[in-house]
Formats: sequence, structure tokens, C-alpha cells
Amino acid sequence: MIHLDSCTSPLGHITLAADENALLGLWFDGQKHYLRGLPEEWQEGENKITSEAKRWLKAYFNGENPPVTLPLNPNGSCFAQSVYTALLEIPYGKTMTYGELAVRVMGTEQGRRYARSVGTAVGRNPISIMIPCHRILGVNRSLTGYAGGIERKRALLELECTLYSMLLR
Repeated sequence: MIHLDSCTSPLGHITLAADENALLGLWFDGQKHYLRGLPEEWQEGENKITSEAKRWLKAYFNGENPPVTLPLNPNGSCFAQSVYTALLEIPYGKTMTYGELAVRVMGTEQGRRYARSVGTAVGRNPISIMIPCHRILGVNRSLTGYAGGIERKRALLELECTLYSMLLR
């Protein structure tokens, strides 16, 4: 059974979705693709996974760099899964462009041609913040694209103290 739970954050209300084995989703209310990929049947309430996710979020928003140790199961194609795996490898406080991420996913410099496809997968990431799609920047390291809104992306990068350093690169 899917459990939907919620919590508040400095950037707004967050909805969490989990089954008994893994976190399936983490969305700011109103963001693009909200609850996408979930089955129609679910119940409201906490379970051990959503409880652990809320502890993680509390630590994150307190300025800590908590490791993501709870199991994640984001919905997506095989390609999207490879993008999510690559996103998880971006260290806290670091950023990269869509093109750089495409090279990482494809394993070759030729991968830059797939930056748009990578961008589509990044935009549909169902586990926002924990799978850190906010760390991806546009061409020339511009602040662009985030399903939760650019202001939230800016705030997440500021929380990780990367905004000014990324603009100086």
C-alpha cells in the first residue's frame, strides 16, 4: 500500500509517497508532475519510510548534509533511472550543467547531444531534493529549470552555499 504523508519546510509544504520498502516521491505542493506515477489507491499517513524521509528533510533544512540512506524507488524509464543515479553522485554543494550531466550519463563527450533528453528526465524527477536535480544548471551555468520553481531552486542552492560560487565560475 502506498502511504502519502506531508511535512512543512522553509520552502513550502512537501508531500511524501512511500510503500513499505522505499520512498517513491517527494514533491513541493503545486510543483510540476506532482504525484505523477503513483497508483490511484493510496492512504494518508506516515510509515517508517516517510518518517525517515521527514527526519532527513529536517536535517537538510537545518543546513546539514545528511547521507541519503533510505531506499529510493523513483518511477521512470531505464534512461531516467540512469539520470537519477547520476544525480545522486553529485556531491552536496556542487553543481553541473545539463550538458555535463549528459556526458556523465552517456559515458562519452558525445553525450552532450543528449542534454535535452537528460533535462526532461531531470524535470520529471519524482524525489526532489534527495535526488538533487536542483544542482543542475543551464548553459553558461545559468539558473534555469526546476519543477518546484526557480525561487526554490535558488533557495536550495543558497542553503548548500553554492549559488555565489557557481555564479563566479
